[in-house]
Amino acid sequence: MPSFGTLRTPVGVIGVVSSGAAITQVTWRSTAPVGADAGPDALLDEAIAQLREYFDGERRDFDLPIDLGAQTDATRAVLTALFETVASGDTVTYGELAVRSGTTIPARGIGAIMGANPVPLIVPCHRVVAGDGLGGYSGGEPGQGLETKRWLLEHEGALPTSLF
Repeated sequence: MPSFGTLRTPVGVIGVVSSGAAITQVTWRSTAPVGADAGPDALLDEAIAQLREYFDGERRDFDLPIDLGAQTDATRAVLTALFETVASGDTVTYGELAVRSGTTIPARGIGAIMGANPVPLIVPCHRVVAGDGLGGYSGGEPGQGLETKRWLLEHEGALPTSLF
């Protein structure tokens, strides 16, 4: 049975799901998925601790086992390339990530994969930007996607702090 926990952050309440062997989901919602419980789970506790350290500015990247779930080979390649090659403080364009992944997915397809990422923050889809700006972002509280993306990138030092 999966375990579920939450963390209040500057960009909203984050929900984390653990199978006990891997982190399977990170969401911006505070309600547990069907079938999850809040029982003891050492991996869930570690994930919450690492996320807290990240938001406190004490951690830049995550050291957690993740399970991306059922994905196509191309989607798995894109998410793995992102996880393994784009460090905190860096960004990559949708097109550059397509090349890094070794797939033939066009930039627009990379954006759709980022929107379906089951473990945002840990697999840092917020670090993927358009060639001419931030691009989109489906994370954060409802209606706050781009503000959340900007906050995360500023927090990591990838963007200058906004004046407004």
